[in-house]
Amino acid sequence: MNILSMENVGKSFSEKVLFEQVSLGIGDNDRIGLVGINGTGKSTFLKMVSGHIEPDSGSIVRANNLTVRRLSQVLEFDESMTVLEHILHGENALMKTIRAYEATTHQLHQSPNDESLQKRLAEYVAKMDALDAWNVETEAKSILSKLGISDINRNIRELSGGQRKRIALAEALIQPADLLILDEPTNHIDLQAIKWLEDYLSQRKAALLLVTHDRYFLNRVVNTIIEIDKGKLYYYGGNFEYFLEKKTLREETQTSIEEKRRRLYINELAWIRRGAKARTTKQKARIARFEELKGARTTIVKEQIEIPVAYRRLGKKVVEFDKVSKSFGELTVIKNFSIMISPTDRIGIVGPNGAGKTVLLNLIAGLAAPDKGGISIGDTVKIAYYRQNNEDMNNSIRIIDYIKQTAEYVETSSGSTISASQMLERFLFDGSHQYSFIKNLSGGEKRRLLLAKVLMEKPNVLLLDEPTNDLDIQTLEILEEYLEYFQGAVLVASHDRYFLDKTTDRLLALKGDGRIEFYNDLDAYGRSLIAVEEPKAVKHSEAESQPPASAKAYQKTKFTFDESKEFAQIDSVIGKLETAIAKITEEISGRWSDHVRVRELIAQQKNLQAEQAEKMERWVYLHELAEKIKKQ
Repeated sequence: MNILSMENVGKSFSEKVLFEQVSLGIGDNDRIGLVGINGTGKSTFLKMVSGHIEPDSGSIVRANNLTVRRLSQVLEFDESMTVLEHILHGENALMKTIRAYEATTHQLHQSPNDESLQKRLAEYVAKMDALDAWNVETEAKSILSKLGISDINRNIRELSGGQRKRIALAEALIQPADLLILDEPTNHIDLQAIKWLEDYLSQRKAALLLVTHDRYFLNRVVNTIIEIDKGKLYYYGGNFEYFLEKKTLREETQTSIEEKRRRLYINELAWIRRGAKARTTKQKARIARFEELKGARTTIVKEQIEIPVAYRRLGKKVVEFDKVSKSFGELTVIKNFSIMISPTDRIGIVGPNGAGKTVLLNLIAGLAAPDKGGISIGDTVKIAYYRQNNEDMNNSIRIIDYIKQTAEYVETSSGSTISASQMLERFLFDGSHQYSFIKNLSGGEKRRLLLAKVLMEKPNVLLLDEPTNDLDIQTLEILEEYLEYFQGAVLVASHDRYFLDKTTDRLLALKGDGRIEFYNDLDAYGRSLIAVEEPKAVKHSEAESQPPASAKAYQKTKFTFDESKEFAQIDSVIGKLETAIAKITEEISGRWSDHVRVRELIAQQKNLQAEQAEKMERWVYLHELAEKIKKQ
């Protein structure tokens, strides 16, 4: 059943048409991922669906009593509230009842003999029962904890931008809604929180509409993809993998149609140029067809994503940390850390929010100094740093002029040159768009423009701080292709698992207490997080179920022969599966034109992933068993 329907909706800003006669129905069980390049109107679409803005034309019909909750990228807070007060401040009946109950309880505590307060409290208790509201505050605290917010009584004004984003996400999740709308929900949350959010949304019983750059997240959470492309909506009834496969087929079909139309147009143009006269009905019809073809001509542009920019050759020495420490007040983010970064390193930087990932990059870039230890940079190093926050862009200049401030041309590895305009085209700013003013760009488009500028600097060491925040998936694919051809060192702080898997070959994990550890990949890092959490649960359950001393001798746990053999081999088996999955994933990304082969590869990938999931369950079981045996 549709809870919301759009019919022939149109929306424009100034002269830019975002949507033209689009129609859509959202069902009560739909989990929709909205994709499209920055500037196509994804956030505007979410605002129209939520009712925050109205379409210029067409209609949007919502079911009676439909409740919609939207997480926006633009956040509003009452600075005087605490975290918990903000979470529970909603105007629906549930939140009003909780607040009234809490206020009456407080008043009755001050005046315990007031009969009117006692009567009022009894009324609110009945309402709390009717609304099943008793667990809401507990759930709010749990959600905040999962998103990395532990101090619920802290004042909003004391929080960072990233913390506020997580609180806004928690607020959107705790409020009851028939339709939940999330705009980039994975920004500013760490890998553990993203995994938790995946599970939470997968189990939540409500319609979901979201925009995210996180391709793994899309693949695991949504059952429908809607693509915005040139003012139109394209519907795909599956997850992100399904969307990629079907989009490729659609583009191939469209390209074939356009090629046929182009050849027909050329033939008709030649006939017209020979001086055709509209004397007969047949000739008139042919001229009319020519005019129709002329008006219908479109250009299918396949983005050129290979950017083989030449770079300044690196020497053997790139960056060296020698027993470096860095603290902020009582918080130690880096302690006695040493590393030698080589010219070919591709390093991902992970860790919980606030652990110091940006600090580490700032130290390399020379924007911060260590408290102890030394940092040395090689003489041949040319660093370019793509930071989380937009630099102050001059909104009064044109896009092309902004790029030309860095360079008008860059040399390629083949000895040719790429102009500023060509670089912009590769980053999805077409020729006419390049002469627009920066003030007309969306936030995501500004991030894309800044990325193009950074790459025009011809670095041989590239620092990327959360590069996937606010960038669309197509831009991320362009950046991934750039990094594939880039012949220098790359260090990336990111929470985007797909991007890290695609662009890095080892990880630095900041633990939040000054320790920094190395991991080969995200799976190994994930297992380390499980290993930290599980001993607490194991210890707790063992304490509750200790048998009497006389029984212990008869209840000793041990491996069977098969389990012992499996335990010895399980890490190697999982490693081989991970390698096989990575190879297939890489082959899929390079074979989208061969849709038959892609289908075969996706089937193989799913089988391997299912086997991997089974082996991971066995890994957890065997390691828990080994821990118990060790403690006997």
